[in-house]
Amino acid sequence: MNMSPIRRTTALLAAAGLAAAGLLATQASAAPVEPSTLSAAAITSTLNEDATIPGTAWHTDPDGRIIVSYDDTVTGTKLAKLTGVTKQFGDRIKLEKMSGKLTKFIRGGDAIYSGQYRCSLGFNVRSGSTYYFLTAGHCTNIGSSWYANSARTTLLGTRYGTSFPGNDYGIVRYSSSYTNHPGSVNLYNGSTQDITSAGNAYVGQTVRRSGSTTGLRSGSVTGLNATVNYAEGTVYGLIRTNVCAEGGDSGGALFAGSTALGLTSGGSGNCTTGGTTYFQPVTEVLSRYGVSVY
Repeated sequence: MNMSPIRRTTALLAAAGLAAAGLLATQASAAPVEPSTLSAAAITSTLNEDATIPGTAWHTDPDGRIIVSYDDTVTGTKLAKLTGVTKQFGDRIKLEKMSGKLTKFIRGGDAIYSGQYRCSLGFNVRSGSTYYFLTAGHCTNIGSSWYANSARTTLLGTRYGTSFPGNDYGIVRYSSSYTNHPGSVNLYNGSTQDITSAGNAYVGQTVRRSGSTTGLRSGSVTGLNATVNYAEGTVYGLIRTNVCAEGGDSGGALFAGSTALGLTSGGSGNCTTGGTTYFQPVTEVLSRYGVSVY
């Protein structure tokens, strides 16, 4: 396994110390690496190796500083480990406490159902005359058949693909008997938003999220390419926002105007006190399955 720049430097310094004691032959010692000279990619590589602690997440700000967030479960030895890894990078890293517990947003209820759980539909998509819908991968992992009602008598369709952890997306192919799948998002105020394109989010962008538990919520994008360490596994490349969400909102749509942006993955907090929510970028899913919004 390749060592990170910090690890390589530590190894070189250790070797130099042994040489001074007459225990190891060496031609030269190395100077310590200053955190300010390291790339953000090098620092996050170290975090990926040494700090994949459930309840933590990180992303890189536009100025190159890495924001490392941790939830209420990261205490004691877990917090000591996290601070031990991050402090070597000085002010290149900012530690940030999140309220609540970092979890996937899933629970039993209504909206789209499989097994004992419910999630939220993200976007309807198609390839030619074949129709599908997108949702979270941690949802499609739990069941193959998805239904429109809690009694599970109205079949929506069958799982076509799923990816979690690593990613957090799933795709369900509509049953030929279910034909009511417009290309719009529910605004939970008696109206809908037509979705006509898909795009990539950017920091500072004003966004809205639609989900079956908390309806329509708004906020802004606070980070990109975030790594999130759920108890069930790590997911990479997520969109970070200050939009709230709760259990059952998983898989729901993140959008800006008529542009699809992401699928609700998970986060911390709630819609009473506020929270942080992460989203799977939708463009990756569209490309993976060769489908498009409409």
